[in-house]
Amino acid sequence: MYSSAPASSDSLLRHPSFVAFWLARTGSSFGFQMLSIVVSWQIYTMTGRAFDLGLIGLAQFLPAVLLALPAGHVADQFDRRRIVLFGQLAEWLAIAALAVLTVTHYANELVILGLVFFIAVAKTMEAPALQSMLPALVPPSMLARAMAANAASGEAAMMVGPALGGFLYVAGAGTVYMAAGALYLVSIVMVARLRYEQAPPKRVPASVSTLFAGVRFIRARPDVLGVISLDLFAVLLGGATALLPIFAKDILHTGPWGLGLLRGAPAVGALLVGFWLSRRALERRVGMIMFLSVAGFGVATMVFALSTALWLSLLALFALGGFDMVSMVIRGALVQLDTPDEMRGRVSAVNSIFINTSNQLGEFESGLLAAWLGAVPAAALGGIGTLVVVGLWMAWFPNLRRRQRLHNEETFTEGAIDTH
Repeated sequence: MYSSAPASSDSLLRHPSFVAFWLARTGSSFGFQMLSIVVSWQIYTMTGRAFDLGLIGLAQFLPAVLLALPAGHVADQFDRRRIVLFGQLAEWLAIAALAVLTVTHYANELVILGLVFFIAVAKTMEAPALQSMLPALVPPSMLARAMAANAASGEAAMMVGPALGGFLYVAGAGTVYMAAGALYLVSIVMVARLRYEQAPPKRVPASVSTLFAGVRFIRARPDVLGVISLDLFAVLLGGATALLPIFAKDILHTGPWGLGLLRGAPAVGALLVGFWLSRRALERRVGMIMFLSVAGFGVATMVFALSTALWLSLLALFALGGFDMVSMVIRGALVQLDTPDEMRGRVSAVNSIFINTSNQLGEFESGLLAAWLGAVPAAALGGIGTLVVVGLWMAWFPNLRRRQRLHNEETFTEGAIDTH
């Protein structure tokens, strides 16, 4: 299923623009994770109200949903590198403002929330362009490995970034903001150094019709529709990680340290598998590998739900993260490679709406089911539901199940899809 040896004959390191892109993503990811810690702690220290922590999430969620389609449209109309550059410059300015206002003691709840909202708007407008740039920086045969390397750095940022932010907070919130701003500056410099390996596509005239062309494209492409909808329903049903505090306290009988281990286990699994995939080429049967990985995610969820031993729960969550990384890399590569470059921004925007919706609703579904049936049945049913979804999708999308390779030559030869 994978190449038997590391794919070093054409290393990712031989593509300078990808290296710059990876450093940019890594720097901004670490900076954003540090930012998430300092903002939440600073606001809670100011007000002492849990409701205000929810407002932070709302300030980030609303732009991600409401502006996703326009952001995808912009990504397909203008130079994506410049969009990312302007987006990150805007985020850096907001972080710099947070640092100055904090150090001068002018920061308050409304100002912080307003700047968080501004950062969320900039990130939303930047995201489709950022996601769509990667196929222009590496050959199609290396896209899955490049996506795995990016995903691994993202997992590392999620693991280390909050801890680093918390450590620096000892020196004050302003110190964390300045450190995050420095990381964003590194990212901005790296983005400015990017050069496309593939020529950018011709841009189509903007109209209301082109705004929704991404939705029409996905509906007309069974493989793309199958991949995106599989992600939606699998994540929606498999959101057991939202119940980790209940499992840590009431089932595994561990303290906060145990909860920390449980939260970190999926990220460790995803990180290790991501680095491994960045060195290995997915060569055949990618459709079946994707379905088996999602099924493995469901089985790992069930094992975690039924476990009463901390070591087994950690092992299940570790496996869960690894399976999720494999399926995520394949899904992401399939969507990018099956989409013509002039459509990638709009398709990425629709995909991001699905991802954001499934993550948020998945946690809500898990909490609601746990309140009704209990945490163990809720998590177990989520795993079973994921397996049912895999079975149904394998039957409903047979071509996706039989898919051998990531790259689909028909993507650039068929003219049946209207992108205007």
